[in-house]
Amino acid sequence: MIGAVLMMTTAAAPADIQRTVEVRTSDVATFYRIYDAANGKPSADLLQREYIDEGTDGVRQFVPYRIISGEALAKEVGNNGSTYRQARSCMEALPAVKVKLQGAFQRLADLDPQATFPPVTILVGRNNSGGTTGKSGVLIGLEVACRSSWLQPDLADRLYHLIAHEYGHVEQSVALEEDSDNTTVLKQSLIEGVAELVAELISGQVSNIHLQTWTEGHSNDIGQRFLAEADNTDISDWLYSGVGTPEKPGDLGYWVGYRIAKAYYDKATDKRVALRNLLDLEDPKAILGDSGWQPGS
Repeated sequence: MIGAVLMMTTAAAPADIQRTVEVRTSDVATFYRIYDAANGKPSADLLQREYIDEGTDGVRQFVPYRIISGEALAKEVGNNGSTYRQARSCMEALPAVKVKLQGAFQRLADLDPQATFPPVTILVGRNNSGGTTGKSGVLIGLEVACRSSWLQPDLADRLYHLIAHEYGHVEQSVALEEDSDNTTVLKQSLIEGVAELVAELISGQVSNIHLQTWTEGHSNDIGQRFLAEADNTDISDWLYSGVGTPEKPGDLGYWVGYRIAKAYYDKATDKRVALRNLLDLEDPKAILGDSGWQPGS
């Protein structure tokens, strides 16, 4: 087993973060043990019994809407063998990612005294999710992160900034998740944009770095359209519909939300209060107004 057990902690003692925050990679090792023994064609029964049922809490929290079952995972592995062979090579980056993350966790503790530090679980999923959060902490789908070449070209950097983004979600108010059925384009874009801001503050870059290039020369048009649709409850034109292409990028809500959050944060005198306001996001429209952000900025 790679890694050790982490007890969840808070930022009350920042000096302790380095020895208490864990990045769990044991599920990746388990998956590839099963994968190798089956010559790259693991059965549904083995994946269910030895990978899902006997894996970490993180794997089981990845089951709803993502892995689904051992049968569904076995089918995906069989249909997309190259993805899982590629992900295997990406395991080599994990030790470097663990080292880099300790500095990010320390910076987060300094920025937000209320920050909490649950574990990061890196696992192998059903090729449909690069990252999310669950009750056990941050959950990263290695096979999706590994193939997401539009992000940072270096895999260790890509995982580092992606985990930093997901840690932004960890620190957000639980009320945002509880009220997720009542979201709007503005609110959900700020939820993702604030996570991008946290990633930049603690790791040096946003996760979706490609959008900075793909939006060049179009920021005013994108911003005008965003304002016109900010109150829409259908968020599919802005979020979670796929990466798109340089000519027609997807997930632009991440980019606009980040621009608004950054404008708000940069304008604030008390950065800790500003960051906490962004993480709590009690009034998205007030954040937008107070930010001073305008299309094209």
